[in-house]
Amino acid sequence: MEDKTLTCQDCKADFVFSAGEQEFYAERDLSAPLRCKDCRAKKKTAFKKEMHSATCAECGAECTVPFKPNGLKPVLCRDCFSK
Repeated sequence: MEDKTLTCQDCKADFVFSAGEQEFYAERDLSAPLRCKDCRAKKKTAFKKEMHSATCAECGAECTVPFKPNGLKPVLCRDCFSK
């Protein structure tokens, strides 16, 4: 395999899809990337949820949750929730 130059579908910049990357993708039966590394990284971070601090209603411990507590429902830490 030889290096290929692909065009990112988001920023339209050309990027190199190296022979090593092509082999990696082929071994895992993946299609060629549509985005450059920078745009792939931006897309990944866009899906991460914002975490908010809260106090567990059961044990009083400080914890973080993937939603903004509104005070209408009790928030439980991971340990109390799994009980």
